[in-house]
Amino acid sequence: MKRTMRALLGVLVCSFTVLSVHGMYSASDDVIELNPSNFNREVLQSDSLWLVEFYAPWCGHCQNLAPDWKKAATALKGIVKVGAVDADEHKSLGGQYGVRGFPTIKIFGANKHKPEEYQGGRSSQAIVDAALSSLRSIVKDRLSGKTGGSDYSRQSSGGSSGGNKKDVVELTDDNFDQMVLNSDDVWMVEFFAPWCGHCKNLEPEWTAAATQVKEQTNGRVKLGAVDATVHQGLASRYGIRGFPTIKIFRKGEEPEDYQGGRTRSDLVARAIDLYSDNAPPPELLEILNEDILKKTCEDHQLCVIAVLPHILDTGAAGRNSYLEVMMKMAEKYKKKMWGWLWTEGGAQMELESSLGIGGFGYPAMAAINSRKMKFALLKGSFSETGIHEFLRDLSVGRGSTSTVGGGALPKIQPVEAWDGKDGVLPVEDDIDLSDVDLDDLEKDEL
Repeated sequence: MKRTMRALLGVLVCSFTVLSVHGMYSASDDVIELNPSNFNREVLQSDSLWLVEFYAPWCGHCQNLAPDWKKAATALKGIVKVGAVDADEHKSLGGQYGVRGFPTIKIFGANKHKPEEYQGGRSSQAIVDAALSSLRSIVKDRLSGKTGGSDYSRQSSGGSSGGNKKDVVELTDDNFDQMVLNSDDVWMVEFFAPWCGHCKNLEPEWTAAATQVKEQTNGRVKLGAVDATVHQGLASRYGIRGFPTIKIFRKGEEPEDYQGGRTRSDLVARAIDLYSDNAPPPELLEILNEDILKKTCEDHQLCVIAVLPHILDTGAAGRNSYLEVMMKMAEKYKKKMWGWLWTEGGAQMELESSLGIGGFGYPAMAAINSRKMKFALLKGSFSETGIHEFLRDLSVGRGSTSTVGGGALPKIQPVEAWDGKDGVLPVEDDIDLSDVDLDDLEKDEL
């Protein structure tokens, strides 16, 4: 009898333990339970900042963290979303984000397809502090003009976002190697099955993204699609086991699994990242006419303009050293996709006046946001270090700005392009004094 009671008590204790473990988070908590069916909608398509814990119910450290995780979720309610994934049950979701141990905490911020690993303390206060720090960074980025986020609500609200099916390249066993593997362009390739419901849901997003990516990367990133039920050789070569599977192909590199969201804005954001990684530095243009200034400044979020000393003051070697510094900075900041311009001091006085440069202090530099008609001036040295600090501060929303004089881009005087040579002093005409009677001049003066 005693033996039976002990066995029964053991079963009850084990059952209670299992129930308490699996009840780590409940509907009454402010922690949002996440799984493969709601993760994309709740997290990846959200504009909110998310802290997500990947846990296993049997993990002692996870059980210890649970009270602080709940407390942090309550403190952050309405400000930052706090979620939890049972990665023991949903192994595919944990694997998608490289979860190897428990608990693993990831911060899904502005760039949802690149979550950050949380490395801080496990107290509720440390978690809340990290969340607020990430939130401040997002706000600064938005103030400085970075869009971030998924833009899901904006892209779903209308507009000409349908896309053109012709912009999705149909790939087959016969054309894949030539079009993708031998191409200098970057490819995002969807492997699909016609009967797959998720593939059908992805199709309009993939099509719309293909059109936007074609326009925004000048065709340097392409979106393709492979019917894996027909072209089984390709599916086998790349180990396709489920649909849709998206892979990224870059020339000479192993294909990379795409791990981001499935909305068009997520896809476009990833494509632009890929384009920026592989793009050449932007062209550095001399301001020769109004069209160059207008197009460069209106086509880019910022245009960076240098006003360099007169060629007679620096010579070709001196000018080229300034231009080299600018080209290095254009390379460093190429992911920003800003425009880069230069002019000679005194050549465009209305431009200098509108930017408060005032005809002295060359070399000078300004960054213009033509949409807001605001500009910022380089206050430090015209060097790699000085310009980097200036542009870095602009990137994170620091630094003072002023309104462009007149509230519009100034009038530009057409000028000849610099020929790359040293300056030459103008030749003055010799004055013939042979016909002048100096004796008469002396009499007049007396």
